[in-house]
Amino acid sequence: MKPRLQRLFMSPKTAKSMRWHILNNNPDGLLRHPRDGKAWKIFDQIHPEFALEPRNVCLGLATNGFNPYRTMNNSHSIWPVILIPYNRPPWECMKQSSFILSMIIPGKKCRETR
Repeated sequence: MKPRLQRLFMSPKTAKSMRWHILNNNPDGLLRHPRDGKAWKIFDQIHPEFALEPRNVCLGLATNGFNPYRTMNNSHSIWPVILIPYNRPPWECMKQSSFILSMIIPGKKCRETR
C-alpha cells in the first residue's frame, strides 16, 4: 500500500491533486466533500500536527460482501476492502481509478481449494 500512495506524489499532476483538500477552500459551507464535514474538522482539531502537513493522506474505507457467481445457493462469498484517498477533489477521488483494493476477505462459508 505504501508504494501505491507514494506513486500518487511522484507525478506533479497527482501530487497537486493530493493537496486539494488544503489548497481549496469552501466559501459557501455546503457539504461537497468529506473535508467539509464535522468529522474531518474535529479530527483536525484533535490531531493538529497531522492536519498541518498537507501531504498526509486521509483514507476512506469501504467494504461490502458479494457472491461472485451470482447464485444465492452458492456457498462462496468475498468481501473486498477498498480504500479511497479523500485528499483528492470529489471528481477524482470517487473515480474507480482512484480506488485502492487493499485486500479481499473470503466470506464465512468460503471453501478453500487445494
